[in-house]
Amino acid sequence: MVLATVAAAEPEGYVDDYTRAFADLGLGELTVFHALDKAQASDPARLAVFDNAAGVFFTGGDQKRLTNTILDTPAADRVRAIYERGGFVAGTSAGASAMSETMIERGPGVQSPASGEVLFAPALCLLPGVIIDQHFAERGRMGRLLAAIAQTPAALGLGIDENTCVAVEHGRFRVLGTGGVTVVEGGMLFPSNAPGREVLTILDARMHLLGAEDVYDLGARRLVA
Repeated sequence: MVLATVAAAEPEGYVDDYTRAFADLGLGELTVFHALDKAQASDPARLAVFDNAAGVFFTGGDQKRLTNTILDTPAADRVRAIYERGGFVAGTSAGASAMSETMIERGPGVQSPASGEVLFAPALCLLPGVIIDQHFAERGRMGRLLAAIAQTPAALGLGIDENTCVAVEHGRFRVLGTGGVTVVEGGMLFPSNAPGREVLTILDARMHLLGAEDVYDLGARRLVA
């Protein structure tokens, strides 16, 4: 497996932690990919770690650093090739956010959703039509995800708690772990330009809280198991 530390400014600590963690899980060979810019993400010598890899795991850090470094480079092409041939691509924190087509770059957390306060950036597009937010319950990011879906109502919002993941396969995801996954479907949005009024009015948005072993169909937008 390739451990991609591109989101981290100082990857050494991540490498030590994940090497120990994956060794405990009985993983075979772990190789590390790190790049500081697009030139390094295009370097054939660095890209050799992807040869014959079963999967890629992106660590946390800064999701904008991750995508600025590898989007539109041979490194991103290698990741997609692994995914398309049936390998797995996973990530935590910033690495999870980067799985979507459009990701939250930044925005306030613990407050009511406000107009224009969530900023977006292009991401890896391995999970199109979805916007992922992470550390969700722990950092009170419901308002941020609501604001994000209000700005992109065709997307599906996934707020993933810590120690929790969504395992996506064949257009469905299964919740694994000890926390929950909040699903937000877009509703009607009534923005207001009235002076002093920035909080959004959102009607008919649908929200679901899913726990371990729940299975959700991304296309049909419904719980199936």
